[in-house]
Amino acid sequence: MNEHDGEVIRGLPGVPPRGERILWQGSPDWRSLAMRAFKVRAVLVYFGLLVVWQAAVAVHDGGGIGEAAQAVLWILPLGLVATGVLTLLAWLNARSTVFTVTDRRIVVRAGVALPMAVNLPFAKVTSAALRHHSDGTGDIPIVMGGKERVSTIMMWPYVRPWKMGRPEPMLRAVREPDRVARILADALAAHASTVTATAPAATPARPQAQPAARPMSEPALRDAHA
Repeated sequence: MNEHDGEVIRGLPGVPPRGERILWQGSPDWRSLAMRAFKVRAVLVYFGLLVVWQAAVAVHDGGGIGEAAQAVLWILPLGLVATGVLTLLAWLNARSTVFTVTDRRIVVRAGVALPMAVNLPFAKVTSAALRHHSDGTGDIPIVMGGKERVSTIMMWPYVRPWKMGRPEPMLRAVREPDRVARILADALAAHASTVTATAPAATPARPQAQPAARPMSEPALRDAHA
């Protein structure tokens, strides 16, 4: 058994309301998550530079190859342990995370030690965008309207980097990002059309309500800068 065995529907905190349809579910790619969220590549580069620097110092001080090797021996295990731990954390996070897109909301279920599910109703979504990565994965940051806020600490690593003042939840390291973005864009557009169709007619005293959500624009589908 695991912490998610009690779920009636994988990735959802409960049974969806009558009529709600699941359009897509997926999990982040752990390799992409390790490189971009847990910075495994940066850690490898750091320890690599440290090895070169220690070896250069040993040689500069008059040591030979043996002395240079001894100088870096203590660094290698530290580097392996650090990158190993970060890679394991990335794998565990990817394994425990499920992104769900329905015709009414986005749900992010995540958490290794303390699982949680965050609902992002389309009525509160202002826009979404798409950022591609060289490994074929992509990120889909989501902008929440009004006073809606998400907790950066609770949702990390599924928030857009460097958006501390107004955190943006994000479907991170998604495989087939173009297909997922299109599914989400179509769902947002359909929801906006439904809101418009069911809104009351405008009167001089009470302006017509506007849809709270709008779909991803075509430029946003192409790229989103962190």
